Amino acid sequence: MASVFTRIINGELPGRIVYSDEVSVAFLSIAPIRPGHTLVVPRLEIDHWIDLPDDVVRSVWSAAATIGRAMDAAFKPRRVAAILAGLEVPHTHVHLIPIESEAQLSFALADRDPDPAVMDDAAERLRAALAAQGHSQT
Repeated sequence: MASVFTRIINGELPGRIVYSDEVSVAFLSIAPIRPGHTLVVPRLEIDHWIDLPDDVVRSVWSAAATIGRAMDAAFKPRRVAAILAGLEVPHTHVHLIPIESEAQLSFALADRDPDPAVMDDAAERLRAALAAQGHSQT
């Protein structure tokens, strides 16, 4: 059975997609730690990142850097953090989170019922920043 991420990528489930290319798709987390919390997911459904082919790893991290730069421009955080944990969904994914301190890097802080207007605003801010950097959603 396809992972929830594959179902989002395939359009079977809704998602606030902010970026996509041939290898990766990025969308907002449904339980954000901070506004703008984004997941970068390879289209290839592989549970553990160490099992990804090298070219896919490079492409996912390249996409993460692109989105991280847009996140930095859109939210002006002290840092854009990247977490590669992968315990929640058996499909490799990188969490990108705009943070002011390391104390904000806890999944215990995730908002399980985020305001849809805040989520829509965050998605639009990221899309606009990506567009300003020459990246359009494909």
